[in-house]
Amino acid sequence: MSAVPEFEFRSSSACTYNNSDPRCVEVATNVPGKVAVRNSVTGRTVEFTADEWTGFLAGAKVGEFDLSA
Repeated sequence: MSAVPEFEFRSSSACTYNNSDPRCVEVATNVPGKVAVRNSVTGRTVEFTADEWTGFLAGAKVGEFDLSA
């Protein structure tokens, strides 16, 4: 039986960690077919399929999730 690979998380280069506001979203794409998103403060993780993640990114790029003022 082969070992299950662990997620290797990374955060955006735009994310800055500091003592007053350490919040960042971290993403792992190293496990084939899966994408994990983690809250850097709580450590809570949500997993998506690669297709779900691709669909989310496509929607975000065209403003599908933008909030109206």
